[in-house]
Amino acid sequence: MEFNREEHPHRRRNPLTGSWVLVSPHRTKRPWSGAIEKLPPDDKPEYDPDCYLCPGNQRAGGVQNPKYEGTYTFVNDFSALLPDTPGGGTDDFFYTAESVRGICKVIIFSPSHNLTLPLMSPQQLLGVTELWQQEYRELAANPVINYIQIFENKGAIMGCSNPHPHGQIWATESIPEEIRKKAATQSEYYQKQGRPMLLDYVDREIQKDERVVYMNDGFVALVPFWAVWPFEAMILPRRQLGSLLEFTPRDLELLADAIRMLTIKYDNIFETSFPYSGGMHQTPCDGKEYPGFTWNMLFYPPLLRSATIKKFMVGYELLAEGQRDITPEMSARKLKELPAEHYLKK
Repeated sequence: MEFNREEHPHRRRNPLTGSWVLVSPHRTKRPWSGAIEKLPPDDKPEYDPDCYLCPGNQRAGGVQNPKYEGTYTFVNDFSALLPDTPGGGTDDFFYTAESVRGICKVIIFSPSHNLTLPLMSPQQLLGVTELWQQEYRELAANPVINYIQIFENKGAIMGCSNPHPHGQIWATESIPEEIRKKAATQSEYYQKQGRPMLLDYVDREIQKDERVVYMNDGFVALVPFWAVWPFEAMILPRRQLGSLLEFTPRDLELLADAIRMLTIKYDNIFETSFPYSGGMHQTPCDGKEYPGFTWNMLFYPPLLRSATIKKFMVGYELLAEGQRDITPEMSARKLKELPAEHYLKK
């Protein structure tokens, strides 16, 4: 008997972080088998007078939103980081701590309370990518800020506190551990190979065409070989880009297209507004060189077999390492086969 990745248990290594995931394809051959119940239609109104993110409504502390007509951003009323935290900390081996400063902002994608990214028009979604770049540029100019994390938690199942579609930006004095790991592995690869790791990887994925979900002239949406979550996906550029500062207007347009197509396919899997945590990793803005570091965007959705059945990271996953039953190739095929038109617009 010969080893077959589609049939036999095996482990896969993430070259960006060095972590491993256990894959057990013999346990579940098809991720969409069994009952696929559908949730009732999500009938959120276009405007909710009780929503603190809708135009003209009041937020915490009596602050009133303007009657914005496009994207809108503001400093989070309940920021996890503060710009005026005093310096200090401890260097005891067991109790090491250090103060950290930062800025947390909220990005509202649209004035419409019910308009998620996959339901936006290409022009509307372009406005989101343009605002991401504008915010990145302004925050990167702040001498206190060394890294900028842009992300979105979509859906109550992912801890989203308000259903009005929005994302966040956390700009920090510290550089997060995940970024440090990715910077180190990509730099090591670049020094040895003379090419960015993720550009070589995306070229290989295009050639193999086993895990590519969608592709345009600038970006590739794929299920990474080392994916942990059932329908985890990654958007990668087809040329070297380190951060949003390097994106041209055309790049922002193509990125918006890739995000829109991937998230439409997400919603179409189980015909529900598909929850996920998604965000981008890019070079720190601390003035240092990060050779070979390539911008990338990650999507971690929890749903497994239906609109209500999710993957839990428990037991072995918490105590040992990540584990999945369906292979990344199976997930990619399912996503690729889905229509590019949103199920609500059929």
